[in-house]
Amino acid sequence: MRIRLLSLALFLASATVFAQDYFPTNTGVKSKNNNYTAFTNAKIFVTPTQVVENGTLLIKNGKVVQVGKSVTVPKNTVTVNLKGKSIYPSFIDIYSDFGVKKPKASGGRSTQYEATRHGYYWNDHIMPENNAISVFKFDAKKAAEYQKAGFGVVNSHIQDGIARGTGILVTLNDDGTNSDRILDDKSAQYFSLTRSAIKKQSYPSSLMGSLALLRQMYSDAAWYANGNSDTKDLSLEALNKNKGLVQIFEAGDKGHALRADKIGDANNIQYVILAGGNEYESIADIKATNATYIVPINFPDAYDVSNPYQADNVSLADMRRWNQAPSNPKVLADNSVPFTFTTYDLKSPAAFKSKLLKAIAYGLPKTKALEALTTVPAQILGKSNQIGSLKSGSYANFLITSGDVFDKNTTLYENWVQGQKNVITDKDVKDINGTYNLAVDGTTYKLEIKGATDKPSATLKQDSTTIKSKFSYKENWIDLAFATNKGEKRYRMTGIVTPNSNNISGKLVLPNGTESTFVATKTGDVDKKEKNKKETTTPDLMPVTYPNVGYGYANKPKQENILFKNATVWTSEDAGILKNTDVLVKKGKIVKIGTNLSAGGATVIDATGKHLTAGIIDEHSHIAGLSINEGGQNSSAEVKMEDVVDNEDVDIYRNLAGGVTTIQLLHGSANPIGGRSALLKLKWGESADEMIYDNSPKFIKFALGENVKQSNWGSRSRFPQTRMGVEQMFIDYFQRGKEYDEKKKSGEPYRYDEEMEVIAEIINGERFISCHSYVQSEINMLMKVAEKFNFKVNTFTHILEGYKVADKMKEHGVGASTFSDWWAYKYEVNDAIPYNAAIMQSQGVTVAINSDDAEMSRRLNQEAAKTVKYGDMTELEAWKMVTINPAKLLHLDNRVGSIKEGKDADLVLWNNHPLSVYAKAEKTLIEGVVYFDLEKDKQQRTAIKNERNKLITMMLEEKEGGKPTQKPIKKQKPKFHCDTMDAEW
Repeated sequence: MRIRLLSLALFLASATVFAQDYFPTNTGVKSKNNNYTAFTNAKIFVTPTQVVENGTLLIKNGKVVQVGKSVTVPKNTVTVNLKGKSIYPSFIDIYSDFGVKKPKASGGRSTQYEATRHGYYWNDHIMPENNAISVFKFDAKKAAEYQKAGFGVVNSHIQDGIARGTGILVTLNDDGTNSDRILDDKSAQYFSLTRSAIKKQSYPSSLMGSLALLRQMYSDAAWYANGNSDTKDLSLEALNKNKGLVQIFEAGDKGHALRADKIGDANNIQYVILAGGNEYESIADIKATNATYIVPINFPDAYDVSNPYQADNVSLADMRRWNQAPSNPKVLADNSVPFTFTTYDLKSPAAFKSKLLKAIAYGLPKTKALEALTTVPAQILGKSNQIGSLKSGSYANFLITSGDVFDKNTTLYENWVQGQKNVITDKDVKDINGTYNLAVDGTTYKLEIKGATDKPSATLKQDSTTIKSKFSYKENWIDLAFATNKGEKRYRMTGIVTPNSNNISGKLVLPNGTESTFVATKTGDVDKKEKNKKETTTPDLMPVTYPNVGYGYANKPKQENILFKNATVWTSEDAGILKNTDVLVKKGKIVKIGTNLSAGGATVIDATGKHLTAGIIDEHSHIAGLSINEGGQNSSAEVKMEDVVDNEDVDIYRNLAGGVTTIQLLHGSANPIGGRSALLKLKWGESADEMIYDNSPKFIKFALGENVKQSNWGSRSRFPQTRMGVEQMFIDYFQRGKEYDEKKKSGEPYRYDEEMEVIAEIINGERFISCHSYVQSEINMLMKVAEKFNFKVNTFTHILEGYKVADKMKEHGVGASTFSDWWAYKYEVNDAIPYNAAIMQSQGVTVAINSDDAEMSRRLNQEAAKTVKYGDMTELEAWKMVTINPAKLLHLDNRVGSIKEGKDADLVLWNNHPLSVYAKAEKTLIEGVVYFDLEKDKQQRTAIKNERNKLITMMLEEKEGGKPTQKPIKKQKPKFHCDTMDAEW
């Protein structure tokens, strides 16, 4: 029995969700106020859509007893007359760290590769066993800040790590105890894409690593739940135990929201997602997630663009974000995407109202705003019967205001939490808004007072001249001081509203120091309606483009049927180069090649004197990626470049301008076994998913040489450290992959391992290796290792010593993707020569020219031309090195890479010989859609210039109007290469 009682006591102490009425107290009297309190004659918002005029709210013991127009008021009732005032349910913030100390980041680059904990998950950034209640401490000061902003309840958690544990739902009742305040000690389970600030384990070091870790975590949790583990894992136990809670995911960006939703869909989880404020840019995709969003309203301030040189530092995308972001809540509401608001990422809750009013000014309906602060968060947490409304039985959490809670001039008087009054502003303070005739020392001035009841502002005029004055209003007393005659005469006065009138009178101190009296006679009211109408006029919004950056399209380009007439056609096939030839494109395919073709309703383009080619293919690219390397482990086969496609990277557009239509987005070379590739069509304006090849061949990046053995790293502690170690690592992984695959095929129970799944795919010939390589010895090594495990390396990329082993490459069956004329930029390329491509080609190796560089990739036509000089390539063979040859290496040659009937209409129309430095792409098509047009590009440049000027003018007006501004800071995405580390994280 003693043990049972002790267990019960411990539970109550930790959970603190039950009122401990039987506990003794030595801090004061024990009796409670069991009287009723009735708030009468108020406009009561029971819910955002149920409003009672001149109603009564009856509460007792912290709960709503009854609400309506006909409420029976018991005898033992304290009655508060709120005639002319309003009552709203208090607000709820379900994404905060209230009462939970935020972990501080520790400095230095991590070199810790193993977890530090025993009995928990293998990765320190997975901490679902954490419970916010274990570290919760009520913060009265912070609670007061929330109360002033209208909040009565917050949901808090430890904002650290990828799996963060559970949160707590807390009322902001600073007159209670934790047993009263905590409504739920495990309110939700939290996740993010951001590694812990205090844990030092190196993996994951990238966005794609975080996503891969989450996938593996859920797989391991299911495996563990089925009783397959021989050891105890407290992390997975907690994760499984709390899977029935609300699952909240911190995305913080529209793209990350979609990434998180995919993780959820794969595991039958519907996350509630913390938004990034830019969901309006991809609203159709956001709606398709079917998620509820927690929306921050940290709208950016205008940039201080008064210095034109500094204005150049601000991108058009950032200017648009300032202009468009306040419309995000309206766009969500218009598209029926459920959402709630949060104070997250605001400097303090005090900034919340002004930001919210801005969203309303941009078109958000007030009813939707109130729902987002009350009923929606209550529904998310499954607490609609307790919070979020003033229905009978709910907690008595409500606001008393002077009027419309979403009016700038409305005063919040009281914020009641669980029936406890918190005075924000004395509601007995008189509203002195109005116009007055102020008689002072024989002169009558015009005094206008306007603004919030508790903190109005004043303007003093003599005739039409505004006189500088100092005004304050507190506890029904005004203080006013001003000077006339260029400061020679100074007047000071203190007064109060005269009883039984609307006039203000009091003591006046004259310039000579003698005392007198003054009277300000009220002559009228401030025209609040006209003022509010002006404030709620929808601002001038820039249209959203696809993508919503410079050079984005007002409308997504449409597929067209096109007939190119009389072109010089570079087929990249045995047909060679065809003069004065027509090419007909229909429904995204090349349907006919010949002369005198009939358009059949297609748009006719006169290509006389111009050159038509297949779109250029870059086998080795790092554009359109958010991160490039996952360097936290020596193998990252589990990560996917498809997870981190950046469809807004302007280099996509620039590549289209250079005739590039397909790229292989490769992982970097931080580790011997890198991540899986993304094969992309550069469909500018489409989503990341739309850019990825359907039924895409499977590729993975491997690497050899200086990078993987960390020759140039500041810290060298990870295996392998030598080229010998790299070989042994490959052998180890392939042996493990072979054994994993054998066990899987045997039907025995096995733990699904995403990394080993990929290694098994390689061994089985289902996934192809593109390997970063330079030195002949290592090239030979990997071919031998592959042959040991009965598969072939698909492509050696870079391979600047390929000319030394071209015969062996041919025998192995591996292709080459190389630079045209790079050499001597690091030690292992000292032996590189510009004849490399031609020599490998002469030995029967399929050779492509690649970029590995954002600038070079849009000039690959010129890179191909260099092979004519270095090795006497024919022009057609040179051109094949950036079209059909890389298509063959990527196993896409049945779809793209040449002009052939039945292939995708990925085409480029050049105004000159395509190998010429003077050649420009006039039109670049992908599947019959014109994604780049040289003439439209000129129009866009003019439009961008005009839009920037317009936005700059608007920001200057903001500054002149006294609105806050921020310093222009040049933000530029880095140009990624193989060795770019931690691109996003």
